[in-house]
Amino acid sequence: MRLREAVIAFAVLGTFPLGLTAAADDSAAKVTTVAVPGGGKPVVARTDKDGAVHLLFDSGDGPRYAKSTDGGVSFSAAIPVVRGGSQAAGLEYDGWDMAIGKGGRVHVAMSTNAWKLKLPHEEWGFFYASLDPDASTFSPVRNINRKPSEGFSLAADEKGNVTACWLSGKLYATVSHDNGETFGPNVEINPRFNPCDCCTTSAAYGEDGRLAVLYREETNNERDMYLVLWDQARNETTRTRVGRTPWKLDGCPMTYYTVRPDRSGFAAAWPTKGTIYFARLDGRGKSSRLAEVETPGRSGMRTGLLALNGPDGGTLVAWKKDGVAGWQLYDAEGQPSGPPGSAKSPGDGVAGVVGKDGGFVLFR
Repeated sequence: MRLREAVIAFAVLGTFPLGLTAAADDSAAKVTTVAVPGGGKPVVARTDKDGAVHLLFDSGDGPRYAKSTDGGVSFSAAIPVVRGGSQAAGLEYDGWDMAIGKGGRVHVAMSTNAWKLKLPHEEWGFFYASLDPDASTFSPVRNINRKPSEGFSLAADEKGNVTACWLSGKLYATVSHDNGETFGPNVEINPRFNPCDCCTTSAAYGEDGRLAVLYREETNNERDMYLVLWDQARNETTRTRVGRTPWKLDGCPMTYYTVRPDRSGFAAAWPTKGTIYFARLDGRGKSSRLAEVETPGRSGMRTGLLALNGPDGGTLVAWKKDGVAGWQLYDAEGQPSGPPGSAKSPGDGVAGVVGKDGGFVLFR
């Protein structure tokens, strides 16, 4: 039974399996919420080329991963991302991002509290682990940049390219061309870029193979949002301002944001002055006629955002604030489709995917 058919069937009965719920309005047929296994905190969800859903979430025992082949109705047993072994007393890992690469390999980005434990500065870095499709455990965790940093994101493609992005005074990356087996040196994507250092990065490979990176500038305290397209083969970058509303601020606002690819370009969402906006961007990173659409969402400090373009031209924007996940569905013309939705959800992250049937699944 397909997920939407299951939603309809269980709606008739008045119950939902495994925490599956749907709102009783026009958007109910397109937006379904699913509880994270074990009461975990959602971090990020992705689909692979076969439509399977991969979910990264945080738990009391650290980051965990689970997979669903039925759109979130059921999940495989959760797997710890950090394997057992010796580590510093009190060291904790948190999930930041996940990407699905060549052959279905799962790539995960993590941070630690090494700074809080006053460990050597090289331990304040970008931690990475991977999982092969048939494996039951993740690879040993690796520190792939060995420098104080934050704002971690990952992107992967079917050619075996994996890029890890982060902030450390400037916008940095390290690239793997062998599906995460090895990573190259730390490189500054473009010395002219001056990012808000306590915000984040969001990265994705586009249809043309270029890497898209969404980040916030801080030059002259003008906190504008930009999308960078990086041709890694030629080491050439272009940059487009995607935020239209100015935000002059003497200090980093500590915000998170997101960019997701689709066949026609990208969906991006970000906060400005606490209000969440989204835009549909073409493959060149240029705004379509739906540029900086204001949503009813409000962001907290370092709380998650999500924007997903559906196959019918609609867009789902979701956000997290004060332990509640909120969302609004928009039609192809950028008009709200139904009222906003909300559901209690632990943690600060928001995770969701476009299902096989074109509907949206959010994890709470």
